[in-house]
Amino acid sequence: MRITTQSAPVLVVGGGIGGLAAALALAREGCHVKVLEQASVIGEIGAGVQFGPNAFAAFDALGVGERTRSHAVYTDHMMMIDAIDGKTVADIPVGEAFRKRFGNPYAVTHRADVHNSLLEGVRETDRIEFVTATHIVEVRQSGDSVTAFDEHGNSYHGCALVGADGVKSAVRQQLVGDAPRVSGHVVYRAVIDAAQFPREMQWNAPVLWVGPNCHVVHYPVRAGEQYNLVVTFHSRQQETWGVSDGSKEEVLSYFQGIDARPFSLLSLPPTWRRWATADREPVGQWTHGRITLLGDAAHPLLQYLAQGACMAVEDAVTLGAAVRACDGDLPRAFSLYQDARITRTARVVLSTREFGRLCHASGVERLVRNSLWKNRSPERFYDALEWLYGWKAETCLSV
Repeated sequence: MRITTQSAPVLVVGGGIGGLAAALALAREGCHVKVLEQASVIGEIGAGVQFGPNAFAAFDALGVGERTRSHAVYTDHMMMIDAIDGKTVADIPVGEAFRKRFGNPYAVTHRADVHNSLLEGVRETDRIEFVTATHIVEVRQSGDSVTAFDEHGNSYHGCALVGADGVKSAVRQQLVGDAPRVSGHVVYRAVIDAAQFPREMQWNAPVLWVGPNCHVVHYPVRAGEQYNLVVTFHSRQQETWGVSDGSKEEVLSYFQGIDARPFSLLSLPPTWRRWATADREPVGQWTHGRITLLGDAAHPLLQYLAQGACMAVEDAVTLGAAVRACDGDLPRAFSLYQDARITRTARVVLSTREFGRLCHASGVERLVRNSLWKNRSPERFYDALEWLYGWKAETCLSV
């Protein structure tokens, strides 16, 4: 039975990819939703993003699959190359056999294009209201209601609340109160026009050049008109979680001695943005009564498995399925949603850390890493990725 009447909306704190996906999932189950977004306009910044088959399965369940596909670049391979000797470590084909195995493609796209696809979907319903320029700093619940307060003291009332307010979630701070785990890894991101990107490196693949305590990633976005460029290194200094302007000199200083091809890319961006990254330890509870968390607010990730946005849209689909399974009983649905997501998302958080360690291996460990996937068939790669890419909306509540 779908919800047809509500005394108050479900409040969704955050209007990013996770927040919009949650709003859409709830609206599709008959909920009225009010999205509270800190920015002055609903939009998304950032650069490229990768989506595995699990994300496209979620987009389909949210009714925006075709929109997201229309902006995507479908890659032929996923590649890992040793940045020291330039030899291929792993080359995973993601063409027809991959799609047949997982039911969906692997693709790369621009974050803003994905956000706009979700935004188009939510604008087709009259059940979702947006409130912008609203920075929520406190939430309270009492009986059958929840109230959110912004930094100016304004209050917003709802029957439940979803905290989708990102890695520095104010809602999580109240519910969990844990400290971030600052990784010491720094990420620089930029987007390069194809005309400036070396033609001999314009491969239709996300390419990962792995080096000691550092790596370089590049792949096409926006129909190949641009290339996303990401570099990561272990900082020599004590880092504070946050974003700032970067410098070409800092980047170059961390990549001495690597192959000339990835090194040549580091001087291309006229400007960089610098992220000092962090995640959090997995927790066993992120739902409290009528308040729950979603996406990075629930389980912030490092970037190594490219699963941050993927997990957020999986969360949203699972939340909607739980509301449906519980006949609109939101506290019970929030608990069911949490139970269905805790173990999977914790596995992704921990696996992401481990994959980052492998990417940045040095010495003998680097040699061991390079031997791990030697002569491995595509089918064996697919078997190893089944736990991650094999997620289906139809079974998302299975625990």
